[in-house]
Amino acid sequence: MTIALSKVTAQGQISVPAGVRQKLGVGPGSVLAWDEDGQNIVVRRAARFSSEDIHRALFPRQAPESRTVDEMRQGIRQNIRKRHARH
Repeated sequence: MTIALSKVTAQGQISVPAGVRQKLGVGPGSVLAWDEDGQNIVVRRAARFSSEDIHRALFPRQAPESRTVDEMRQGIRQNIRKRHARH
């Protein structure tokens, strides 16, 4: 079942129809992945994060508790010890 059509330009470019962009949740700067599935080519949104997604993950609504450089170094040391501890 065809949901939309696109025309390829002489430079090999296509426009993604608005309905398809909405279904994929893509916009300017988004990356699309082209996968081969037997005789079909499947286009999907690449599993990459937008800068907005990363910003939300790093900076939640409330600011994280302030820490000194020494506290951060100690936390890193503890994490390394925990990750490399013999089980």
